[in-house]
Amino acid sequence: MKQATLQVEGMSCQHCVNGIEGALKELGAAGRVDLAGRKVEVAYDSDRISLEQIREAIEEQGYEVL
Repeated sequence: MKQATLQVEGMSCQHCVNGIEGALKELGAAGRVDLAGRKVEVAYDSDRISLEQIREAIEEQGYEVL
């Protein structure tokens, strides 16, 4: 399992948390959103999912990954 921390702009509420964590779960990754820190900590299997796929999934929810 690999871990990554991504800086994400545009998150402000529990709805944001649910959307991002749900999108990551659909990919097969586990995410934890830190609204105050504007970051998402992700654990994923790099043999099955790329970091780029994770970024795209978050951006498809309407947020900007820095």
